[in-house]
Amino acid sequence: MPTDISGTKVAFLLGHGVEQAELTQPWAEVKKAGGTPVLVSPESGTITAMKGDWDHADTFDVDVEVKDAKAEDYDALVIPGGTINADTLRIDTDAQAFVTAFFDAAKPVASICHGPWILIDAGLAKGRRMTSYESISTDLKNAGVDWTDEECVVDGNLITSRNPGDLEVFSATLIEKVAAATK
Repeated sequence: MPTDISGTKVAFLLGHGVEQAELTQPWAEVKKAGGTPVLVSPESGTITAMKGDWDHADTFDVDVEVKDAKAEDYDALVIPGGTINADTLRIDTDAQAFVTAFFDAAKPVASICHGPWILIDAGLAKGRRMTSYESISTDLKNAGVDWTDEECVVDGNLITSRNPGDLEVFSATLIEKVAAATK
């Protein structure tokens, strides 16, 4: 599969409490493949990541506030998890609109762990085949998702994975989808 995404821009939508590995590993893979990752957030300044739900990790600079971000400026979207991050993002109307614009443009969207929560609130989950962190499986099923416990699920332009243990295949699938969509 093609793995060169030179010249692409990939938005990473997240806020405080993002699971650090779910940000940093796909971010590094995008850069390694030649793409430019961009941190988009409802916050300005910096965000603080987490290791699990309890331990604060590193801080990261926000590149663009989501209220100012436009999907047409990016080739793909990554929505990392982290309980606090995902629970906050899901009710942010600017974040919902940003995610919806990627679906409307049929651009790749990759979401892991608790990240798919926002798809419910944005009205984008129903009828899709997805995976996620097990604790939100009932939420997704109740929203009309065909939920499955698999390492990585691809449904059209949507890529979902369960947890940090799936990051290698999640990141590789993201790069393949971006390469295929932009060649």
